[in-house]
Amino acid sequence: MDTLLLNAFWSEILGTATLILMGAGVVANVILPKTKGFNGGWLLINFGWGLAVFTGVYVAYKSGAHLNPAVTIGLFTADRPFYSVTGPEGMVTATIEPTVSNMFMYFGAQMIGAIVGAVLAFIAYKKHFDEDAPAATKLAVFSTGPELRSYGWNFITEVIATFVLVFFVVASGNTPSGLGPLAVALVVVGIGASLGGPTGYAINPARDLGPRIAHALLPIKGKGSSDWAYSWVPVAGPLVGGVLAGLLGAAWG
Repeated sequence: MDTLLLNAFWSEILGTATLILMGAGVVANVILPKTKGFNGGWLLINFGWGLAVFTGVYVAYKSGAHLNPAVTIGLFTADRPFYSVTGPEGMVTATIEPTVSNMFMYFGAQMIGAIVGAVLAFIAYKKHFDEDAPAATKLAVFSTGPELRSYGWNFITEVIATFVLVFFVVASGNTPSGLGPLAVALVVVGIGASLGGPTGYAINPARDLGPRIAHALLPIKGKGSSDWAYSWVPVAGPLVGGVLAGLLGAAWG
């Protein structure tokens, strides 16, 4: 692995770990017992995740800051470079091409980072996880779950919400305004506020699956099931949404 790819690998790990630490952290702050932010509400969670994205994107600047397999597969489908290095006068000096091997490298780094971030969030809130709370509440810190369980409709919700995010990422890459991390963060807040109600808006396979694995492995008091029966929805839905966004992005130009 050359230096550019190695830097991108570690960048995705660090950025995704930061994303999940802060995102799972705001959920823990709102729903776990005896926290300062207890019962802070859905909008606090939305803004917390938006700021988590904002921070993670800056941390992961050496990889293009995908932080999300749906973004990676969307860029792959649209045949857009995963990352470009610009030199003096804005000239591109090196790129990470959208190949299958590079795509899976990004996937692996994102999953590692997501697990690490979830473990760190657990450590930060360890004493609150030790308090009595429903098992479903403790799981909700790590992964998403539907308010009304209907796998087909839950899947469609995740496809639609992820399409909005990834199409924005693909389309904004061609805009003259140079839309950056703050714009993506605000889109995430908007998706949560508008489309997040049915499923909790995973919109990111690594964001859901990595922490769900951490939940299954960590010694969480009274944790109960990791709800593997639902786990395919926040993986498959975002990946399909990412592919559809990439296809439209390629056609849109």
